[in-house]
Amino acid sequence: MARHKKFAPEQIITMLREAEVKQSQGASIREICKQFAITDQTYYRWRKEYGGLKVDQAKRLKELERENARLKKVVADQVLDIAILKEAASGNF
Repeated sequence: MARHKKFAPEQIITMLREAEVKQSQGASIREICKQFAITDQTYYRWRKEYGGLKVDQAKRLKELERENARLKKVVADQVLDIAILKEAASGNF
């Protein structure tokens, strides 16, 4: 299996802009994806996620996604702690 490359949001946005230019010059999406060594599916997923974003907006989006994941983990831990305390307080050992 081929290894997957991890592209930074800045790189993705740059690639999408280049793809738009090449597409306006008549290149097909398949040719563009081949040049970038990505699949068509990846291109469309990136376009859906990063389509109208600028580089600074993409950085902020990723920061917010990481913070959201961290907060969800904290909430899940608190819910588990509360459930354990309720069970211990009820005396049902």
